[in-house]
Amino acid sequence: MIDQFKRYYLIVLLLLVSGFVWAQKGTIRGTVIEDATGEPLFSVTAVIKGTTNGAITDFDGKFEIQADPGVYDLQVSFVSFKSVTITGIQVKSGEVMLIDQIRLQEAVEELEAVVVTAEVVRSTEAALMTVKRKSANLLDGISAASFRKIGDSDAASAAKRITGVSIEGGRYVYVRGLGDRYTKTLLNGMDVPGLDPDRNTLQMDIFPTAVLNNILVSKSFTPDQPADFTGGIVNIETKDIPDVKTASAQIGLAYNPGMHFNSNYLTYEGGKTDWLGFDDGTRALHIDDSEVISRTDAIIDRSTSDKFAAQMSDFSKTLSSMKQTSFMDYNMSYTFGNQVKKNIGTIGYNVALTYRNSTEFYEGARYSRYGIADTDPGDTGLEQRELQVGDQGSNSVLAGGLIGLALKRNNSKYRFNILHLQNGQSKAGLFTYQGSDEGSDFYGLQSNLEYSQRSLSNILFAGEHYFDQTNWKLDWKVSPTYSSIEDPDIRFVRYQTNETFDGDYEIGSGESGFPQRIWRSLSEVNLASRVDLTRKYEFKGEEGKFKFGVGNTYKTRDYSIRRFDVTVSMDDFSGNFDELFAEANLWDPNTNSGNSYAADFIPVNANFFESSINNNAFYVMNEFTPVPRLKTIVGVRGEDYTQLYTGLNANSNTVNKDLKVIDEFNLFPSASLIFSLTETQNVRAAYSRTIARFSFKEASFATIFDPLTGRTFLGALSEAEGATGELIWDGNITSTLIDNLDLRWEVYQRGGQNISVSGFYKVFHNAIEIAQSATADNNFQPRNVGDATVLGAEVEFRQRLTFIAPSLQNFVLNGNLTVLDSKVEMTHEEFQSRQRVSRTGETVSNTRDLQGQAPYLINAGIAYDSDQQGLEVGLYYNVQGETLTFTGIADRPDIFSVPFHGLNLTANKTLGKEDNMRLTLKVNNLLNDKSEMVYKNYKASDQFFQSLAPGRQVSLSFNYSF
Repeated sequence: MIDQFKRYYLIVLLLLVSGFVWAQKGTIRGTVIEDATGEPLFSVTAVIKGTTNGAITDFDGKFEIQADPGVYDLQVSFVSFKSVTITGIQVKSGEVMLIDQIRLQEAVEELEAVVVTAEVVRSTEAALMTVKRKSANLLDGISAASFRKIGDSDAASAAKRITGVSIEGGRYVYVRGLGDRYTKTLLNGMDVPGLDPDRNTLQMDIFPTAVLNNILVSKSFTPDQPADFTGGIVNIETKDIPDVKTASAQIGLAYNPGMHFNSNYLTYEGGKTDWLGFDDGTRALHIDDSEVISRTDAIIDRSTSDKFAAQMSDFSKTLSSMKQTSFMDYNMSYTFGNQVKKNIGTIGYNVALTYRNSTEFYEGARYSRYGIADTDPGDTGLEQRELQVGDQGSNSVLAGGLIGLALKRNNSKYRFNILHLQNGQSKAGLFTYQGSDEGSDFYGLQSNLEYSQRSLSNILFAGEHYFDQTNWKLDWKVSPTYSSIEDPDIRFVRYQTNETFDGDYEIGSGESGFPQRIWRSLSEVNLASRVDLTRKYEFKGEEGKFKFGVGNTYKTRDYSIRRFDVTVSMDDFSGNFDELFAEANLWDPNTNSGNSYAADFIPVNANFFESSINNNAFYVMNEFTPVPRLKTIVGVRGEDYTQLYTGLNANSNTVNKDLKVIDEFNLFPSASLIFSLTETQNVRAAYSRTIARFSFKEASFATIFDPLTGRTFLGALSEAEGATGELIWDGNITSTLIDNLDLRWEVYQRGGQNISVSGFYKVFHNAIEIAQSATADNNFQPRNVGDATVLGAEVEFRQRLTFIAPSLQNFVLNGNLTVLDSKVEMTHEEFQSRQRVSRTGETVSNTRDLQGQAPYLINAGIAYDSDQQGLEVGLYYNVQGETLTFTGIADRPDIFSVPFHGLNLTANKTLGKEDNMRLTLKVNNLLNDKSEMVYKNYKASDQFFQSLAPGRQVSLSFNYSF
C-alpha cells in the first residue's frame, strides 16, 4: 500500500512539475503580409532559428509559437519571397511577444535574406499605407497601432486625424465637406442605424478605440459597397480575435468654465433613472387614445367629467425650470479581451463597457427669424419677425456595451457581436420672446422642458470561409438592429407680457399659442444581410480578383406624435408656469370649468405613420492588370429599392396605405484605373454613379414641431404653395443620382508619410435640399431642386519635419485643403419667387450654391511624438467655409453657417515601467469661437438665425492597462 501511494505521489508530482514547466513558457505571435499588397500570406513558415520549433501561418497570415523564456531570432520564409530574420525577440514567462506585421518582399532575382530587429516591425501603419496604395478605391484610414500610440479614447477623436474628414458635433463624420446625406457610416461593413435614425452617419464617439481594428474612409465607390453615398463611406472595424490579452480601465473629467459649476444652470426634476439614460415612467402618458375625452363630452356627462378631471390631475405639475449648480462632464470605460486555444479552434473575445455624463449650458442662446420686406424693393435691410433669447441647459447620459466573440478554425472564422446603446437627454430652457407676425410687437416669456431617450441594439453574425488554398473566399453577414426613440412629456408654455418682460402676464391667442404637452414615439427594425464570393486568379502573370455578391436591407419604422393643447380658463397669472397645472386651476367636475386639454390626434392622428424600405442588391466586379503597372477595377451594382408609406395626408384628409413613395431599380457602374508610376507613386482615375435618397421622416406627410426653436419640419410628400397661391412644391419626390469623376496623384513614403493631390467632379441629378417653406414662417421641408455640380480640388499630406532638419524627426505635420465650387440650377418656382422679392439693383441668377456643400475645408495639425519618451502632443485646426444650411424661398432669405474655427490641443503621456498607464489632456476650442448661423441677402447686414457659445473645454483622462 505504501509503495502504491509512493507511485501515485510521484505521478502527481511529475504532472505538477510538467505543468509548472509549461506555465513558464512564453508565446511569440505575429502576422505575415505581402509587402507589395499588404495582404496576409498563407502557409508561411516561421521558425526559431537553430531549432525545429516553429509554425505555419493561417489564412489571416497569423502564427503562434510557444517557447521557453529567453532571447531568440525568428526566421520567416516562403517560396519565391525573400526570407526575413527578426533578431532580439525577448520571450517572457507567461507573456505574449507580439510582432504586428512581418513584411515579405518578392524575390525577383535571387532569394536574399533580410535581417531586421523586432522593434522595427511593431507597427501596422506601414501595412495600412500599403493597403491604401493598392486599394481599388480612394482610401484613407487609421489603424489600431495609431490608437495605441496617440491615445485617442473613442472613434470620433481618432477619425479627426484622417485626411479629408471633419467631425460635426463631436460625433458625426463628414467627408470632403459634404453633409450627412452624402456620407455613410458602416459597422464591420454593415449598414447600422445610429441613435439618430434620420442620419446617414453613425455616432462615432460611442466606440472605444480599445476594441477597434481600424477606421477606413473610402472616397470613391466600388460595386461591393452600398450605393447611397457620395462624399465618403466610413467603415468602423472592431477586433475579432485579439493578438494579446488586453484589459484597461479609463476615467475622465472635462471642465468648461461657462457651463460647469454654474449656479444659473437650468434643469427640472425628472425620474430616478435619468442617470442611466432612460425615464422610469415619471413622464409616461397614462391616457390611451380610446380614453381621450373632449371638453364637450365632459360638460354633458358627470361621470365623464370626473374622469376628465382625474386625467388632468394625472399630468405632471412641473412646467418651470429650476436653477441648480451644474456639475462637470465625466466618463468611464472598461475593456478586456483575449484569445484561448480549444479543441474546436481559437476563440477570441472582446468586451467594452462605457458610460458618459455630459452637461451643457448656453447662456444668451439666440434663435431668431428674419424676412425680406415686401413693401419697398429699395430697402435692402432684413426685418426682424421673431427673436428668442435666453438660457438653456441639458444633461446627456450615454451608456453602452459591446461584446464580441470569434472562432477561428483551419479554413474558417465565425463572428458574433452584440452592441447596445442607451442615451437619455434632459433639457430645460427659459427665454424671452418677441414676435411681430400679428401686425404689432408681441412680447412673451417662454418655458421649455424636454426629455429624450434613445436606445439601439445591434447583433452581427458573420463568417469567412476559405477554399482551394485561399484562392476562393466566401463571406456572409447578417445584422439585425432594433432602435427606438421616446420623447415623453415635452412641455411648452409661453406667457404674453410687457416690453420689459416683467409683469402683466396672460395667455392669449396668436403668437402666445396654446401651452402644449407632447409625447413622441419612434421604433425601427433594421435587418441587413449580404453574401460575397471572391476568386483569386492569375492574368498575364499578375494576380487578379473576381468578386460578386448579393445583399438585402429591410427597414420598418413606426412613428407617432400625441399632442395635447391646454385650454386655459384662468385670468390672472403671476409668471409662475407651474400654476397652469396647480390643482386649484384644473378642471372641476362640479362647475365644469378650469384648465383642460384638447387632443389633436383624435379622431385621426395626422402625425402617425408606418414606413418600410426593402433594398435588394447584387454586384459583380473584376480587378486585374491588363498591362504592366496598370490595375483596372470594373464592375456594376444593381439595387432594387422600394419605400412604402402608410399615413394621413392632412391636406386632402385621406389615408394612404402602402403608398410607394420610391419604387426604382438602378444600376451603379464603376471603373477605376491605377497606374503605378513607381513602387511608391500612383495615378488614379475613377468614374462611378451613386445615389442619395429621402429618409423615412422626409418621405412622409408628418408635421414635427420643435418647441425649443419654434421650427417645424414638414414631410416632403406635402404640397407647398407660395404667398400668391402658386405651386412651389408638388410633393412628388425622387432620388438623387450622382455621377462622380475622380483623379488623384499620390506618393507614399517611409514612416507613414504621404502626399496626394486630387481633383473631383460630381453631377447631382434632382438634388435633395432642405428648404424654408413659403407656406408658413419657420417651416422647413426637404425637396428636390434642379441639377447640381460640384468641382473640387484636394491636397493632402503627412510629413515629418526631417526635410528641415534631422533633429525634427519626432515632429509630424499633416493636413488637407479642399476647395470646392458648387452650383445648383433652381427650379422655375424658386427662381420666380426670388425675382419677386429682389431688391433694387439686384440681378437674380438661376443658379446658386448647393445646400450643405462647404466652399472649402481645412484640416491641419502639427504633432510631436516620441516612443522613447512615451509622449505625443498635437495642435489641430479645423474650419469649414460658409455653407448654405437652409435654402430661402419667397421672402425667406438663405441661411448660412458661419465658419467655426476649431483649434484643439491634445497631449498623451505614457507612464509606468510597463507603459501600462496613459494620461491624456485635451483643450477644445482654444479660440473660444461661437457656433452661429445667419441670414444673408443682397446688400443686407447678416442677421442671426441661431447663435450658441460652446466655450472652451479642458478634459483630463487616465487609462490603466492591466
